[in-house]
Amino acid sequence: MVSSTTSAVDPDAPSIFRYFEQDGVIWGDYTGDTVTIGRFVGTRSGDTIQVSFVHVLAATGEVVTGEGESDIERGDDGMLRLVEHYEMHGAPQLSVCVETAAG
Repeated sequence: MVSSTTSAVDPDAPSIFRYFEQDGVIWGDYTGDTVTIGRFVGTRSGDTIQVSFVHVLAATGEVVTGEGESDIERGDDGMLRLVEHYEMHGAPQLSVCVETAAG
């Protein structure tokens, strides 16, 4: 994750997301920064991903659930970007995740 309206992203230890897909079904997990553990499941149709998610906030231990939609974009460098639209704390939010080189 490189940016988020929900919280400041620590550039040295951002949340890391792992996405998997088979036949249009999306699932994965995330952890780091403000989240101790997170999971999501959903679908992909064209360049749009829709997911339901749940995670635990590191600061409070609060369990947060929600739904989101991501637009898949390809950067000039060929890497994928996900522009994620979701609601949290009763307000619309936006975050951006970028693909990292496989290591």
